[in-house]
Amino acid sequence: MSEATRAEVCAAACADLFRGDGEIVAAAVAGFVPMLGSRLARATFAPDLLTTDGGPSLSAEPVPLGAPAGTVEGWLPFRDHLWLVLNGRRHVVMGPSQIDAHGNTNISCIGDWKQPSRQLLGVRGGPGNTLLNTTSYWVPKHSTRVFTEKVDMVSGVGWDRGAHEIRAVVTNLAVLDFETPERRMRLRSVHPGVRVEDVVEATGFELAVPDEVPETRRPDAEELRIMRDVLDPKGLREREVPA
Repeated sequence: MSEATRAEVCAAACADLFRGDGEIVAAAVAGFVPMLGSRLARATFAPDLLTTDGGPSLSAEPVPLGAPAGTVEGWLPFRDHLWLVLNGRRHVVMGPSQIDAHGNTNISCIGDWKQPSRQLLGVRGGPGNTLLNTTSYWVPKHSTRVFTEKVDMVSGVGWDRGAHEIRAVVTNLAVLDFETPERRMRLRSVHPGVRVEDVVEATGFELAVPDEVPETRRPDAEELRIMRDVLDPKGLREREVPA
């Protein structure tokens, strides 16, 4: 079997976000790669994780990307989904347009509020998710435009504003977390072929960088088989993170 691609390394890193979560809903809504990661986690080390077909159906098994749920073991209408949010029974993976060193994020607008240069999504579920649920982030293109000293509007709160738990950030270059005394962003690992300097240069604030930064783990042969043959045979992951 050929070596893992960058997209597959990212998907395995997204799967690792859910380690130890137990029986909760994995709401990986930020793209193909985190969605694949959540289903890979359920198919391997996290069988109690609850995953959907991308809609309101809780599937009996992790389903391939883009496929219907098949056997449905639960139904999650909007009212029940909000109950889960309020009671913290979710781990959501969102995609920020901007994120700062403490994990505050912006998906609302770029520039001055009165006359923004870009109008984005609004705050959507950002406030509730970050205040009540474990939250992680997926950034498919790590750059100083996304990793900013200050976000233009706070859509989702970070550690310094009372977040429930901002667990980690997975990007196309690295895995980052907040395991520092000040809860500032730290470089946890760099993906194979990426240098620490590459991540530092692509980040618009000072990162906490340990003396030794390990390489992000590569998915094993069984994980590669599941991703390539079962969960994503069309290779949608490679569109999000080109080789």
